Amino acid sequence: MSFPHPEHDHRHCVHDALARAERLCQERGARLTDQRRRVLELVWQSHRPLGAYELMDALRKDGKPVAPPTVYRALDFLIEQGLVHRLASLNAYIGCEHPGERHSGQFLICRACGLSAELSDPAVAAALSREAEIQGFRVEQQIVEIAGLCARCQEDAP
Repeated sequence: MSFPHPEHDHRHCVHDALARAERLCQERGARLTDQRRRVLELVWQSHRPLGAYELMDALRKDGKPVAPPTVYRALDFLIEQGLVHRLASLNAYIGCEHPGERHSGQFLICRACGLSAELSDPAVAAALSREAEIQGFRVEQQIVEIAGLCARCQEDAP
């Protein structure tokens, strides 16, 4: 996935992500509760990673009291189901572009506007696994986060 065009309509992203999540959870016998569904919807409302407390604030605007453990449990479920990724460098969450597919994500994170794009290049994953194996290291999870400037922010920079 690339960075969204300025006129990009996030409603399509949200709709598609929720439909995929419902289908995947149904196939797996996993329960996509209203709370989990709402958290996933909020994560997909932009292409900016969101922190748990940002999600909690958004949920409170729905008029319901929400405690941190509730949000973290929903995020844990969404991660387990492969519907969102946690970006450690930001301590934030972003929707997965390839739910239901086993993959290691590479993320481009714009340090100016905060937008992120998920890449999933098997060659990159294989190269990193190969190098780790040479070092005698067994890879269990692979998430690569790359910070820089998106094309739009590069144009805006002096």
